[in-house]
Amino acid sequence: METLALYPGSFDPITYGHLDILERATELFDEVIITIAVNNKKETVFSGDEREALIKECLTDKPWAERVEIQQFTGLLVDFAKERDAQTLVRGVRQVSDFEYEFRMALTNRRLAPEVDTVFLMPNEQLTFISASLVREIAYWDGDLSSFVPNHVAQALHEKFKDKEEK
Repeated sequence: METLALYPGSFDPITYGHLDILERATELFDEVIITIAVNNKKETVFSGDEREALIKECLTDKPWAERVEIQQFTGLLVDFAKERDAQTLVRGVRQVSDFEYEFRMALTNRRLAPEVDTVFLMPNEQLTFISASLVREIAYWDGDLSSFVPNHVAQALHEKFKDKEEK
């Protein structure tokens, strides 16, 4: 039986930490779907389509990329998981504070869909401090993003924030 996992998130933007978790997930599952949460109530830097394009570009040279699909979704994650017959949700946990939130979400998802499990993966220890919100803050102030995100993502962020004084 082939195993299918969803790796959900806003990916606004995708970071090296996300990519590390994704690579680890491809070692555990036959196929991984990066599920980009699109929530019209949540303000994001990048649209769903922009996030999808940035992620696709990150995967161009990865040997495991043929087992990764990218799909946007709205609504409850467990409904999307059932629709796609995914058995597992992959969540990255960087710190204890992440675990507390993710643990509550995993229990809620289990209540809604007992057939879908959650697996927590830790990124490489050198990446544990990276968060998308931190990356956005650095980009806003035109900081060096080279150790946080791939170059094309850094360029896209700097482009988004280049006219911040006019806003």
